[in-house]
Amino acid sequence: MKTIVICSGGLDSVSLAHVLAAEGHLSALVSFDYGQRHRKELDFAARAATRLGVPFHRIDMRGIGAALTGSALTDDVDVPDGHYAKETMRITVVPNRNAIMLTIAFGVAAAQGADAVATAVHGGDHFIYPDCRPAFTEAFQTMQDAALDGYASVRLVTPYVHRSKADIVADGARVGTPFAETWSCYKGGDLHCGRCGTCVERREAFDLAGVPDPTDYADPDFWRHAVEGHR
Repeated sequence: MKTIVICSGGLDSVSLAHVLAAEGHLSALVSFDYGQRHRKELDFAARAATRLGVPFHRIDMRGIGAALTGSALTDDVDVPDGHYAKETMRITVVPNRNAIMLTIAFGVAAAQGADAVATAVHGGDHFIYPDCRPAFTEAFQTMQDAALDGYASVRLVTPYVHRSKADIVADGARVGTPFAETWSCYKGGDLHCGRCGTCVERREAFDLAGVPDPTDYADPDFWRHAVEGHR
């Protein structure tokens, strides 16, 4: 099945790209620049495409992102430290981000004759990001079936929507994903900060999966204190 992966350059989407490549389904990677402060992640997505030998499409959404104000990812708002929890990570919501990206990716897939669009949304995203939840992905498929009726048939592939980030790490390790060549930190510094929600979640996922974490963190031990009380 010819599949386009929406790839941020992060751990989840790069792992998914490697899994689909190992299965012989990967046809291209699509990334989006929406003005995120950690846009360095897009360089990791481009490297993944080169490594996997597939086309890379970088879509400029900065004009749209500028209008989606109020998020710590796009505005001058501090990215919170601590566990990936609703009360702290709500400020990282970019309204309708995934819905917009998926709509564009489906258009690209239809134009290029791809059979599917894959995204690595997972169970840990559900309570924070509405457009990562199963109800949304199911409704989105119904909408796209209507939008492309008579023109193309494109499926939405979400293998981790009912699974955890630790499952993604385990899956990625199984196919040899180079985890050091992924970027998660929302702060976008020289190193992963080790303190923001995505860094804590990343480090915890490796621990739960029993897979060595090759990531260099500015604060490598903070995650242990952050996850206390959340397990």
